[in-house]
Amino acid sequence: MTAHETHRIPGTPQGTIRIPLMKSTYFREEETREALIAFLRSTNRLSMGEQCGAFEKAFASKQKRKYAVMVGNGSQANLVLIQALLNTGRLKREDRVGISSLTWPTNVMPILQLGMLPVAIDCETTSMNVSSRQLEPHLDGIRAFFATNVLGFCADMDRIRALCRERDVLLIEDNCESLGSVHAGTLLGNFGLASTFSFFVGHHLSTIEGGMICTDDEELWHMLIMIRAHGWDRNLPPAAQEAVRKRHGIDPFCAKYAFYELAYNARPTEISGFLGMHQLPMLEETLVQRERNFKRFHAATKEREDAYHTMDVTHMDRVANFAMPIVCREAKLYERLLQAFVDAGVEIRPIIAGDMTQHPFYRKYVPTPEPCPTASFIHAQGLYFPNHPELTDEEVEMMCNLLRQAR
Repeated sequence: MTAHETHRIPGTPQGTIRIPLMKSTYFREEETREALIAFLRSTNRLSMGEQCGAFEKAFASKQKRKYAVMVGNGSQANLVLIQALLNTGRLKREDRVGISSLTWPTNVMPILQLGMLPVAIDCETTSMNVSSRQLEPHLDGIRAFFATNVLGFCADMDRIRALCRERDVLLIEDNCESLGSVHAGTLLGNFGLASTFSFFVGHHLSTIEGGMICTDDEELWHMLIMIRAHGWDRNLPPAAQEAVRKRHGIDPFCAKYAFYELAYNARPTEISGFLGMHQLPMLEETLVQRERNFKRFHAATKEREDAYHTMDVTHMDRVANFAMPIVCREAKLYERLLQAFVDAGVEIRPIIAGDMTQHPFYRKYVPTPEPCPTASFIHAQGLYFPNHPELTDEEVEMMCNLLRQAR
């Protein structure tokens, strides 16, 4: 059986999930549903408006960034950000852009779609992330590095930031799985020029679908706003709106349908904005529980260092773990552990999407991908299992015991 074939509980056609990756659509589900129903009954607008704007400001403050732009989902956040970097001249077509080899496809696809070349950079088993050691040999051959902060973890991002500054390499972050994690006194997502976030069901904060781009750069913020909605100026701050109209000689009437930049329609809805505002005050409570669960899982893996490549989190101030990754030292143990989780009814997945260079789309458009032996190893012998704030102590202990008992 190959690494990503379906494992099923004997005697059942598709397996019985007892511990899913996420139990609810959002935290405190009943309370949130009632609040959403009340909002729907009272509002006269569901297209992007005040709720989305309020959530952007609140999220920027929580993330300790100057600006935040909400979009329809995390994948759109990546696409809009890459387009904005092209539109502002920070990237150009045919540039080589470094990517984490262990990542999600829609981190890579915008790079290809917009005429650039992804350069896969291998990761470390101790962090699931690209380290400065892995990145440094590539710095002279790339214009930018799009780091993925995997599952709440990071490598030495402070050193990576310093290297990128020294070598004039643009650093951006996909922080969709690491909201709330802290390294070297800095929230992940705040090391680069900009960062992206996802609020899909099961993430640290759920708006059902939703995404965000954060930055401290005002020019980039303005460009993100225009790209989110057709390339027009109507959502810009008044001074920026006036400046762009004056620069292009656009009168107020024609400005209603004047389009300045290559863009998309990536607007969120007021439903997502409302849910973000309702869920954000609960975020800290969920992060505390995720961190508590992770410490128990991590301790269980440390008891079996003979069996697993254990995570090194000594450089991190806080681990807001998205899901718990396990990389087995031996292939046979991986198969037995995987089946043990399935037999126990625990929902499991490959670690993100595994080695991105092994996916058909990547090999189609990058015929000679860079070798990434660590990511390939994780692809073959890694999985992750649930860590979310609604796990019970009994469920956490049961999964810890599965780790301890695997042989």
